[in-house]
Amino acid sequence: MTAHNQPGGAAEPRDRFIPVRKSDILDALIGHGGLHDAAAEKFRLLGRLLGAIYHYEYFERLEALHNDYDHFNPDLPPGAAVDPQTLAREHDELVATLTRVLAKADFVEVMPDDLARSHQERHVLNVAIELPAADYREVRFFRRGRHRAMVQVAGWFGLRRRKVEVDVYDDLVLMVMIKPASEIMSKRLAHHLAKNRLRPGSILIKYFRDVARSDLSMLFPDVRVVMSRFDKLVLGLPAIAGGIPILLKLIPAISVLAVIIATYLGAAGAARGDETQQALAAVSALVALGGFLAHQWLKYQRQSLMYQKEISDTVYFHNISNNAGVFDHIIGSAEKQEFKEALLAYCFLARADAPLTQAELERRVEAWLKATFRVDVDFEVAEALAKLARLKLLRREGGRLAVAGLDEAIGILERAWAGFFPTAV
Repeated sequence: MTAHNQPGGAAEPRDRFIPVRKSDILDALIGHGGLHDAAAEKFRLLGRLLGAIYHYEYFERLEALHNDYDHFNPDLPPGAAVDPQTLAREHDELVATLTRVLAKADFVEVMPDDLARSHQERHVLNVAIELPAADYREVRFFRRGRHRAMVQVAGWFGLRRRKVEVDVYDDLVLMVMIKPASEIMSKRLAHHLAKNRLRPGSILIKYFRDVARSDLSMLFPDVRVVMSRFDKLVLGLPAIAGGIPILLKLIPAISVLAVIIATYLGAAGAARGDETQQALAAVSALVALGGFLAHQWLKYQRQSLMYQKEISDTVYFHNISNNAGVFDHIIGSAEKQEFKEALLAYCFLARADAPLTQAELERRVEAWLKATFRVDVDFEVAEALAKLARLKLLRREGGRLAVAGLDEAIGILERAWAGFFPTAV
């Protein structure tokens, strides 16, 4: 795969996804070829037929995904019975189908090592968190598209702000597989699942957009905020500094307070006036210490709530869809991507003065996309050619490639479309 240099000097693979609308590519290809009137209409007809074929094929995949997911859907009515053996049998099939569709939509999986490193950056949300990963059977991320963005980071207790450049994923899909009932050994986890009406063995699917790489850990279910070492110092040092004087006053007064208590209980003689005053001072010190501890605890709770709100905002404002609704986004994206790749490959082969090699076709398409739409992508030429071959539009002449003419291609696609609905005899 072709790579380019990212900031910092590291070579990263270019994305395969073409972030341009189908209609914009179709219009640009018509303009690029100088097509007018009847020729332009024929080319649009070719595009409609190609789009209809992919739409029909992906509709079947969408139906299959919905049917397979029905057993794992956490949105099923409470108490819906699902046979554990059925879950075990169909789990692998659903995951395999979903990952294939994600690959067709040009999503790539975020590897565990990358996920572990991502939270160490923590540019946007500099907090410590606990991930209950052991509560789930499996957690997987798939991402597509990436860009660099400038974000403001607060420092020095909010008195100073600086800009930091971070990696942002354009699209992100999270798949969380909850443990089946046979693997749930913790009463805490069983109570938590019951409280949130999550069936053991179900699968959560979430779709996010524009998520900073350093925020991936924030998307885990039930992520918990814990105080960072810095926050503990900020809250702890004042507590120590303020608590020591109170303790120094309290320690000598405790013995006096014990004598006063014993006097009132009849276990000792009468207390002197100065001892009574010291006892009252001890009580005041105890009240002051209690108030101070309560104040520090409230500060801790306030800080935790502020961080938890930031996590909630990160999830809330970037969430696009959930569970079965995600399939429509993924299927639609894969369908459009297939269309764009096939149309681009056909068009540039059809307009070439002589048959092209695979490498020549790849360079021409990539250069045109960059010049026309300012997008730098790794055009999947092998996949595009496989699509044309399956539609019987591609012709190979040794290492050279050609395609059927426009009129012939329209006829081939019309017959392919008619084949989906054979006339009953």
